[in-house]
Amino acid sequence: MWTAENRSRYERRGLRYPTDLTDEEWALVTPHIRPAKRGGRPRTVNVREVMNAVLYLLGTGCQWRALPKDFPPRTTVFEYLDLWEWDRTLERVHHALYAAVREQADREASPTVAIIDSQSVKGAEKGGPKSILRAMTRARKSKARSVTSLSIRSA
Repeated sequence: MWTAENRSRYERRGLRYPTDLTDEEWALVTPHIRPAKRGGRPRTVNVREVMNAVLYLLGTGCQWRALPKDFPPRTTVFEYLDLWEWDRTLERVHHALYAAVREQADREASPTVAIIDSQSVKGAEKGGPKSILRAMTRARKSKARSVTSLSIRSA
């Protein structure tokens, strides 16, 4: 419900873009982003700006080439996004935020109930292994002659 308290909580006026992270949001995300590797060149990119760029891309649906110039280069953003997908950083961030939202709503961090659609159960009971096999086999080609088959046979 939109109350005065909720409106002020979701207000995005002080930010450069509506998709940028606030300081509170960044504090929730920071623990899940791994620090730079030891022994190599020090990290020069602002990781918060990289995350803001990723959220901008996802929030606006813009093309990579249309990424505004005040973000890090798109190649850098793509490399970090690829790394975070590979090392499951995005999954950890999502899970932490999901658990925090559930706790904020006075629910347990992880749900304890699963809902199974009755239509899905009926379909699985009815067909069994034979229906799966039939669905996975290739469709048969028509035995009627086609232009392609005529041209191949005459050659």
